[in-house]
Amino acid sequence: MALPYRGGGRFNPRFNRQPEPEHRINDRIRVPQVRLVGDNVTVGVYPTEEARKIAQQQELDLVEISPNADPPVCKVIDYKKFLYEKKRKEKEMKANAKQSEVKEIRFTPGTDDHDFDFKSRHAEKFLKEGNKVKAYVQFKGRAIMFKDRGELLLLKFAERLAEAGILESMPKMEGNKRMFAIFAPKGTKKK
Repeated sequence: MALPYRGGGRFNPRFNRQPEPEHRINDRIRVPQVRLVGDNVTVGVYPTEEARKIAQQQELDLVEISPNADPPVCKVIDYKKFLYEKKRKEKEMKANAKQSEVKEIRFTPGTDDHDFDFKSRHAEKFLKEGNKVKAYVQFKGRAIMFKDRGELLLLKFAERLAEAGILESMPKMEGNKRMFAIFAPKGTKKK
């Protein structure tokens, strides 16, 4: 059979294939027996040819739902409608799943009590919303000599957030100018 020339160089049929369907349907099911399920069908084990005829009589498709079962489970349905419903459910689930963000809170080794309280309240709010919090102490210039102050500040912050979140890792240096700690929300999200 001669393949049509589509222009623009040599024609390669290997790159012009239709993608394989996600499920085996109708004639692609090549097992001797299947377990048949679906609406208007008597559930049971049928020879594959008979199951195909049942699907054709109802003007529907025979779709292999669970290929690893013994015998494989097939359903008599409209395949395009089945794919549409599946995509719609996946899209709905994706829309309902909230993406958690990482909120950052910055301190310096000399952060005073008022700023500390203010930032702690914000961090608690973020954790209650279900977001992670990355708290870091920024060292500028000679302040790098006070690494111990930065670590004490982050541990005090962890103690303050104990009700709303969990400290994921002990404070550690990031590069040579930042010390950070990450907090994850505790339990379930509150709305």
